Amino acid sequence: MINKDVNNYCTLVLVRHGETEWNVRDIQQGWMDSPLTEDGILQAHELRGTLGDQNFDAIFSSDLLRAHRTAEILNIDRQLAIQTSKALRERSAGAYEGRPKSEYNTDLRLLIEKRGELSEEEWRKFKITDDAESEEEFVQRFILSLRELSVAYAGKRVLVVTHGGSIRTVLIHLGYAPRKKIPKGSFGNCGYVTLQCDGIDFFIQEVVGLKTVDGVKI
Repeated sequence: MINKDVNNYCTLVLVRHGETEWNVRDIQQGWMDSPLTEDGILQAHELRGTLGDQNFDAIFSSDLLRAHRTAEILNIDRQLAIQTSKALRERSAGAYEGRPKSEYNTDLRLLIEKRGELSEEEWRKFKITDDAESEEEFVQRFILSLRELSVAYAGKRVLVVTHGGSIRTVLIHLGYAPRKKIPKGSFGNCGYVTLQCDGIDFFIQEVVGLKTVDGVKI
C-alpha cells in the first residue's frame, strides 16, 4: 500500500456566495443571476473577517456575478487574481430559471413526487426538465474541476467561491449526509466547507453553515 504525503494534498475551501435579491424573492437562479443584497455584502465582509487568518495561494470563482462579487470582497486583503470558471456554476435549472420557485413546485409537482420514489442511482440521472442538468451531469463537471484544481495546486490552499446547491450536492456525493437530511436550501449564504484532495479522493475537514431538515446544525 502506498502511503500518501498529506502535505501534498490540496486544501479547498468552498464558499457559498452572499445573499442575493432572488434569494430573498425565492426565485430560481441556476445559471441566471441577480446581485447581492446589502445583507449579502455584509455576509461576505463578515466571512472575510472569519477567514482573515487563513492564507490562500489562489482564488477561483464561478463566473456568475453573485459568486464573483463575493470573491472580490473576500479578496480585498489578499489581492490575488480571481480566476473564474463556468465549471463552478450552480446546477442548471433549465427553463425554470428566473421564475418563482413556487411555480417550479406547482408545475412539476407530479414529477417531483415521482423523483422521490427513485433509487439513489436513478435520482442522479433524473432530469426534472429536458433542458436542465441532471445531478450526475452536474457532479461530473464540478468534481472534475475540483480535482483539476487539486492537482494544479498540490500542497496549496485554494479558495473556491461557488453556490449553495453545488456545495450541498458535493456533500451528498461524498457521503457526508443523505439528501433527505440536508434538503435544498439547507446550506446558508456565505457558509463554507473545507476539503482536502489528493487529485482523486476528497476528505471533509470542516462544514460551516449547513442545517439539517430539522433545523439543527451538523
